[in-house]
Amino acid sequence: MKRREFLKSAGLASAAAATTAAALPMPAIAQDAPELNWRLTSSFPKSLDTIYGGAQFFADRVSALTGGKFKIQVFAAGEIVPGLQALDAVSNDTVEMCHTVSYYYVGKDPTFCLGAAMPFGLNARQQNAWLYQGGGNELMNEFYKGYNAVGFPCGNTGAQMGGWFRKEIKSAADLQGLKMRIGGFAGQVMSKVGVVPQQIAGGDIYPALEKGTIDAAEWVGPYDDEKLGFYKVAPYYYYPGWWEGGPTVHAFVNLAKFEALPDTYKAAIQSASAEANTWMLAKYDIENPAAIKRLYAAGAKVTAFPLDVLNACFAAAQEVYAETTAKNENFKKIYDAIVAYRAEADLWFQYTEGTFDQYMYYLQREGKLTPT
Repeated sequence: MKRREFLKSAGLASAAAATTAAALPMPAIAQDAPELNWRLTSSFPKSLDTIYGGAQFFADRVSALTGGKFKIQVFAAGEIVPGLQALDAVSNDTVEMCHTVSYYYVGKDPTFCLGAAMPFGLNARQQNAWLYQGGGNELMNEFYKGYNAVGFPCGNTGAQMGGWFRKEIKSAADLQGLKMRIGGFAGQVMSKVGVVPQQIAGGDIYPALEKGTIDAAEWVGPYDDEKLGFYKVAPYYYYPGWWEGGPTVHAFVNLAKFEALPDTYKAAIQSASAEANTWMLAKYDIENPAAIKRLYAAGAKVTAFPLDVLNACFAAAQEVYAETTAKNENFKKIYDAIVAYRAEADLWFQYTEGTFDQYMYYLQREGKLTPT
């Protein structure tokens, strides 16, 4: 074929292809989906780029998945409502969404703690397994429905630290009368061992510690705790945070607003939440190792809780669980499901992750994992 004839043919083919493409229907999400602008209130300050950042990551992904038609504006704690009122704002339709931890709302019903983390419960991997594959999301959303909300796992911090203490804790006896910022259900457990629990939003913890209004405070882990400066006023940094072995952060949506969404937008929320769930845990696992080194270098006294403290707290937790399941059917139904899964999961993890991790920690202590 001559060059002129080839170019002419190619031009005709391109024009025909363009005409055909124009005649084809556009994807439903671009053609039929409405443009929406929602507001999401966070329970966290903007300075905490991981736990607050999970909400922004989620919002960005929803926009990307919907071709920019579904926009969600994220507001930090206090910009619309205080951090501990985020779920209330969703329930009463002040905002369409929030990003929070459900155990903040145990004052309404202790069952709220079970969707996030329960003392001596599940680690992050087990928590995800129970929620996604063990019926946990279905059980929790059946409960959340009573508060005009539907929840989606939208972040996980991994196992948390046990908090900052102004004085050394040598035994369970040292907990008597200690005023500690500790959220939700864990506070009820701590009260059994003599602690006076205080529920304080993240941005208010430092001044309370500095002034001596409280004696101790738990937050998340090294990366976030360093940003909030707790090591400057409470040098003893204890671990583990037995009340939060793998806490889930949720995106809650007003139930009526969610049900009114097109299916494509519902799917975008579900997908973006799952991505944010992975993103947050991965970011903490990258940031925490360097942060714990910096805190140690800055003078933090990083120490394990004495065994008698852990044993006393575990016994106290069993008392609280017995009392709560005896009078709360919602709690009992979900708690029993978690405990049944925990027994199986911890048996299995002893053969795999548990033994592998312990051997790798041994190698690390022996200095055999240092790059050469």
